[in-house]
Amino acid sequence: MTPDRSAASAIAGAGLRGSSRTRQLLADYVELTKPKVQSLLLLTTIAAMYIAGDPSPGLVALTCLGGYLSAGGAGAVNHWFDRDIDALMARTANRPIPAGRIPPRAALTFGCTLAALSLIELSLTVNPLAAALSFSGFLGYVFVYTVWLKRRTPQNIVIGGAAGAVPPLVGWAATTGSVGGTAVILFFIVFFWTPPHFWALSLLMKDEYRKVGVPMLPVVRGEGETRRQILLYSILLYAVTQLPFCAGAMGIAYLLASLALGVGFIALAWVLYRRADRRSALRVYLYSLAYLALLFCAMVVDVHV
Repeated sequence: MTPDRSAASAIAGAGLRGSSRTRQLLADYVELTKPKVQSLLLLTTIAAMYIAGDPSPGLVALTCLGGYLSAGGAGAVNHWFDRDIDALMARTANRPIPAGRIPPRAALTFGCTLAALSLIELSLTVNPLAAALSFSGFLGYVFVYTVWLKRRTPQNIVIGGAAGAVPPLVGWAATTGSVGGTAVILFFIVFFWTPPHFWALSLLMKDEYRKVGVPMLPVVRGEGETRRQILLYSILLYAVTQLPFCAGAMGIAYLLASLALGVGFIALAWVLYRRADRRSALRVYLYSLAYLALLFCAMVVDVHV
């Protein structure tokens, strides 16, 4: 190979390596925002907007942008705060901070910047109430759940789960400029959905949580009590999901959907209660994801169709 060709090959190789590093860095910063978790949060936001009224596509897009920035900022700060225990758990050891791909200070700055941008963007393009509610979700997830509760009490996800129930309030406020009674019911549906959803996952990850000393329910009170709580909360969740129909906000289409989905959730929780196996826990966890999405979609269909 001639010297010119060798130099050209070296330059091309360096360019490819640089491009690969850039893509990896971008992927790592996106991972800090927890995009998988965000998808369900945004779905409840969008659904609440269409339950509340008939928002324009532009308003929906601007609200989702602000919501993503806020929740993404909270996720990044969570990555920063939990970097010590993340490094010790197999499931999280390859996250950007414990793996050494992003410095802790950069992740913290990134998270706080996203939260500030969300507050500004929602205030200027949507309305101040939606901005304030979204920022309250950021504060709740970071300070109430991550910093205060997660490492102190098995009720961490029960109380801290309120932060994840804020998106429907944001969506409602974005559409109407206020928070009505139906919006509060949507908040409580997500609030009571969170514990059985997360506890099913914690049954699968209990050994990891035990290793790092995080007092999740299966670690502190055992698997049997966790399965019992999942069943109790699935029944309580079913009762809460009947409130939109009882309050006159939803019709028969929603009633039938909530009945079918709720019975399915309770049935799977009952199977998990009777069978102490990972397969049953995984089924409850996966079903809970589909459950919330389908329930909110059923509300939109009921209101508009």
